[in-house]
Amino acid sequence: MFQPIIHYFLHFAAIAIIAYLYWPSNWKKAYLILLATMLVDVDHLWANPIFDPDRCSIGFHTFHSYPAIVVYLLGAVFVKQKILRLIFIGLLFHMFTDGVDCLLTAYG
Repeated sequence: MFQPIIHYFLHFAAIAIIAYLYWPSNWKKAYLILLATMLVDVDHLWANPIFDPDRCSIGFHTFHSYPAIVVYLLGAVFVKQKILRLIFIGLLFHMFTDGVDCLLTAYG
């Protein structure tokens, strides 16, 4: 019951907080960039079935794989360009959100 609320709160409301903390003077632009990182879910279209409520995205989908997550982490830490770093942060936070969802599916 609470799992969808938590999931969508993290995907939509929490990123507003991240956007404001990361770029207070331009938080609306930052929020839109973070929203755009949800396009990483395009890899769900390659799965069969496309949606399975019991499937954990982390480690299953291409852009949700552990090597991809390492790339997102390295980008968030080492990339200096502000917008590109924000994209990596958004991708990493998306993986965190989906990871929380996995835990709630497994133990909730």
